[in-house]
Amino acid sequence: MAAALLSRVWSSSVSGPRYFLRCSATCSVEKWFSKQSSSDNRPKQPLTAYIRFYKEQQPFYKKQNPDVSVVDITKKIAHAWRELPASDKQPYEAAAKTDRQIYKEQMIKYKAQLTPAQEAALKEEKRRRVEKRRAARKKRQLTMLGKPKRPRSAFNIFMSEHFQEAKGISIQAKMKNLFEEWQKMSSSQKKTYQQLAEDDKIRYENEMKSWEEQMAEIGREDLIRFKNRRKLSKRKKTEKKVASKKRATTLKKPSGSKVASAAAKKKVKARQSEE
Repeated sequence: MAAALLSRVWSSSVSGPRYFLRCSATCSVEKWFSKQSSSDNRPKQPLTAYIRFYKEQQPFYKKQNPDVSVVDITKKIAHAWRELPASDKQPYEAAAKTDRQIYKEQMIKYKAQLTPAQEAALKEEKRRRVEKRRAARKKRQLTMLGKPKRPRSAFNIFMSEHFQEAKGISIQAKMKNLFEEWQKMSSSQKKTYQQLAEDDKIRYENEMKSWEEQMAEIGREDLIRFKNRRKLSKRKKTEKKVASKKRATTLKKPSGSKVASAAAKKKVKARQSEE
């Protein structure tokens, strides 16, 4: 069932080659998801239901599509997991639940024999993991809110233009060769890329200015860069003062009908005095 679903998902989509320059040549999905065990006897984190499914299906998927990148395989397996019926997910979820319970019991025993220093190190490690997850969530949130992409450096622009034809089998080797080539380039040769980088900085600043104004409108001042928070705050206060002055002037100024009625009363009084 799962294998057939994976094949169908893959055949239904076509994607071109992609290059993830920050990923090393030796990276693998299992390394992304697995927790590195320390030198002591600390219990290993249990696998989630999805990771169990992934580890089961990945060899089959890789065999069927040997030329496909690890990232694309992961995306297709993730999509297949989302499409998998609840009844087919149940065995993976049940196994994950059992392992989680075993892991909790093992951790209680493990923590009981730790020294104060080891316990403090464990807490610090946990804090770092929480911070890392929080940073990842914030990054996803900023992407959803349409935050502009940061400007690229001159070298990054050069690398993206020449990556495909660069020498080297692995991504790491290509990047190394491109860096060496960049180092050998003269100032005049780099000038074009440096100008493109400056243009990209201007693009970024303009887009960020517009984006931060939008964030201020929806009440997300916390996402605005610190250097611009005061400027936006001052502008808001100035706008409020101007608006309040306009309202006050409007309230003090008598309407046309009131002025006319006052003039009519004066005329009546003048006639009465004449009589």
